[in-house]
Amino acid sequence: MLMLPDFRVRQRDFLLEISRAITSQLDLGEVLRRVLHASVVMLGGQMGLIALRAPDGWFYVRAIRGLDSSLISKLNTHLHDLTTMVKEGADSDAFNEKLAEMATDIDPEVQQSVALPLVFANEPLGMMIVFRTYRSVATANDMQVLQSFADQAAIAVHNAQLYESINHERMRLEAILDQSADGVMILDANLTILRFNRALERMTGRDAKDVIGLHQDEVFEWEKLEQGDLQSAIDDGWPFTLAASDNQGTPLYVEGDLKRPDGLKISIGITYAPMFTTDGKITNIIANVRDITNFREAQEMQNTFISVVSHELKTPVAIIKGYAATLSRPDANWNPDVVRETLHVIEEEADRLTALIQDLLTASKLQAQRELQLDLGEVWLDEVVRRSVERFSTQTNKHQFVIHFPADFPSIQGDETKLRQVIDNLLSNAVKYSPNGGVIEVGGEVTDHLVKIYVSDSGVGLTKEDQGRIFERFYRVDGKLSRKTQGTGLGLYLARAIVEAHGGMIRVDSQPGQGSTFYFTLPRH
Repeated sequence: MLMLPDFRVRQRDFLLEISRAITSQLDLGEVLRRVLHASVVMLGGQMGLIALRAPDGWFYVRAIRGLDSSLISKLNTHLHDLTTMVKEGADSDAFNEKLAEMATDIDPEVQQSVALPLVFANEPLGMMIVFRTYRSVATANDMQVLQSFADQAAIAVHNAQLYESINHERMRLEAILDQSADGVMILDANLTILRFNRALERMTGRDAKDVIGLHQDEVFEWEKLEQGDLQSAIDDGWPFTLAASDNQGTPLYVEGDLKRPDGLKISIGITYAPMFTTDGKITNIIANVRDITNFREAQEMQNTFISVVSHELKTPVAIIKGYAATLSRPDANWNPDVVRETLHVIEEEADRLTALIQDLLTASKLQAQRELQLDLGEVWLDEVVRRSVERFSTQTNKHQFVIHFPADFPSIQGDETKLRQVIDNLLSNAVKYSPNGGVIEVGGEVTDHLVKIYVSDSGVGLTKEDQGRIFERFYRVDGKLSRKTQGTGLGLYLARAIVEAHGGMIRVDSQPGQGSTFYFTLPRH
């Protein structure tokens, strides 16, 4: 007998008590511990285990009692064999023989193994195995009680597994929510903030603990709304007036400039998506918030670039067309000097147009390929600088050019055409942004591993903010002088790309009103 008849009532009371205990728990580990304890006590055993079925279909030990944890690997091997026998349709005698072998392998003193399957909705969840140091025969009543207990245990295990799965999914979604690069906010139907992730904390400059429970309008203070408004949309019937046929509702997009508590301003776009109950009532509104400040700045720079390029293209074309039309007038008889001077202007403007188009093509190619192709050869940068200075000297009478190179300045391996483009760009900027003239110093320095080329002017200089962005594509310094000067905002962007393609770097040192020094370094070898 599993238990003496005198203990039958106590056995059932114990069964009821332990069933209540295990079904009130949702923690899987605690449920397994209680179920195994109850099983060992009810069966009068000294040790036991619970194995659960994994997604791969095999059973693995998840809880032990009275056994050394070092035996788990060996127990899993036996469980694998038992599962294989069941899959192959082995009879109960062979199964019991394998159980006995398992018991002997654990402890030679074990005389009997009792296995109870855990089944829920005809699906095997796992099994309990209790080991005893004596033998006994169970009556039909004992088996009925044990089966009832096993059924209760299976329900408890199933509920705990379900809770564990839901809890794991909840934790996974919370991790995704917290680590998302976009801001995520969850509102209730009254627009009270229920959730505020880390990205949104960074964007708004507010801590989640300070905004939970507040109305969203207390947190999102708009300096300017460009598109949409949540409260106005709700007053007009959103999301029901725009609800889709599947009752999911149409998202609402709001965009504008948000004021932060620290006085800064950022541009954000918010997509509000409603969530409904089965009877069509709003339960929550999920807000996905994206910082579009950089996007807007890029759009603004690109619009400015298009406007500037249009002007830059039209100017030389208009000059070329005007001078060509003048020369071709049938009623005029131009002397050779006028013709020569006019053709020289046409040639200069054509060169300017060619350079502009080349910059555009290079920038487009750089964006597409992410790298520049170099035609490497021996380059004497001091000679390249002297030729460039000679050309620029003929274009201005306000500036004095000074060249400083050591006598033994070495050659390097590089693309001479592209490096000349860098030098020309730096010289051009030095002339343009020194409207009152002055000295423009160009020179070079040498170390064991690097050569350095610098261009220094005494012009208007640059602010710290401009220094940090001047090498960006399309960026132009904001100011009266820059608006008067020609340029597309591509010159320094391309200069940096060319220098970096050579394995070097380009920098600027400047103070507003005190001029600027641009310099780039290249490896000697």
